[in-house]
Amino acid sequence: MATDASGLVGFAAGMLSGATKLVVGHPFDTIKVRMQTNTSFKGPLDCLWTTVKNEGVKGLYKGATPPLVGWTIMDSVMLGSLHNYRMCLKCMIWPDSPELPFTGKVVAGVLAGWTVSFVAAPIEHVKALLQVQYNSGSKKYNGPIDCVTKLVQQKGVFGGLYHGLFATMLFRTNFCFWWGSYDLITKWFERNTNMSSASINFWAGGLSGTVFWATAYPSDIVKQQIMCDDVANPKYKTWMEACKAVYKRGGARAYFRGFLPSILRSFPVNASALAVFEATLRVLKPSEPAKVPLQAAEVIADPMD
Repeated sequence: MATDASGLVGFAAGMLSGATKLVVGHPFDTIKVRMQTNTSFKGPLDCLWTTVKNEGVKGLYKGATPPLVGWTIMDSVMLGSLHNYRMCLKCMIWPDSPELPFTGKVVAGVLAGWTVSFVAAPIEHVKALLQVQYNSGSKKYNGPIDCVTKLVQQKGVFGGLYHGLFATMLFRTNFCFWWGSYDLITKWFERNTNMSSASINFWAGGLSGTVFWATAYPSDIVKQQIMCDDVANPKYKTWMEACKAVYKRGGARAYFRGFLPSILRSFPVNASALAVFEATLRVLKPSEPAKVPLQAAEVIADPMD
């Protein structure tokens, strides 16, 4: 790992990158979560209009504090575990290979996804519960701290705060598509274009993030049902029960409810986050041309946010 994104410079750039993801992506995420958990909306535009009309623009940023705080931690866990898994796989299985092969990159990505799930699950749980509070009449939590406190009081840390951990890990198993497509797209650009490494990473990161959401979205639907459930008296005892309940509500199409805001969010969020990351590196280290220390998707770390 190069030194440009290490230490305080990389930390500062990562924080600004995470803040950019929040500003650009959170309104899309709020619309997505509300459509996934409420069938009264006619479509994403209706959900957007109803939210802004009843709650103002700030309604689109409900639940924003947990991901803003959590993305810094999640990115660190994701990058660190991904790097170490790649190193271990290279040394243990492919010691004579000049680089980790495609299969190894995919496996490392999935393992990193499972690892970061232990950080992501409580953050995403609190975020989802706050996002589906539509007005004062349905308000159960006064903010993220109040939400965490009540969840732990109801069912403890694992049963309350970590409710939905398995669904989170299953969702992030789809990182195989994220890392796999990133590697394939990167190699295609390298063979067929004259773009710089930074440009290739930028486009490959955004496109592979879109591939991830196109394949992982149904499992995200099920995850949101579980996370927005009442932990004290849950409707769904297992992941499969939640999966079947989604199908009963609308057949196969129900697994893609709210898909449009999610897929529209994917590329610009990842692209803007990386642009801010690189710009920050150039500003903080103007004497050296900023290099891309990791693959773009690794810098962005987690496309859920």
